Amino acid sequence: MVQKVVKGAMSFEEGIQNLIDSSNEDYRHAMTSESMIKEFESGWKVEYKKKYIKVIQRHSVFCFIAMDDFEKGNKTFKKGDILKAQDWSTPALNAPRGNVLEGNYNINWTGPLYLI
Repeated sequence: MVQKVVKGAMSFEEGIQNLIDSSNEDYRHAMTSESMIKEFESGWKVEYKKKYIKVIQRHSVFCFIAMDDFEKGNKTFKKGDILKAQDWSTPALNAPRGNVLEGNYNINWTGPLYLI
């Protein structure tokens, strides 16, 4: 199932909490075990790095979030853009999957959705 994050945010903290809340809601729809739901919901960690915010779910990178506007090659990214993980320490810079500050993006419990 997919959750639509409609509301925007005034801060990274609020935007990240919206993302986490929607992912938790999606997980609750996917699982029936209360212990698994509690484990998932308690497994979030947010790390502020130099250029990105890394959102971790248990032992995996859930996504990265751009801390400022930047350009990479011929692509432009905005502050708050949600990026899939390329690996543990690097975001995939092919395209943003949404923006935590603007809202109006889809997410599920496995992470940002792939491009279509």
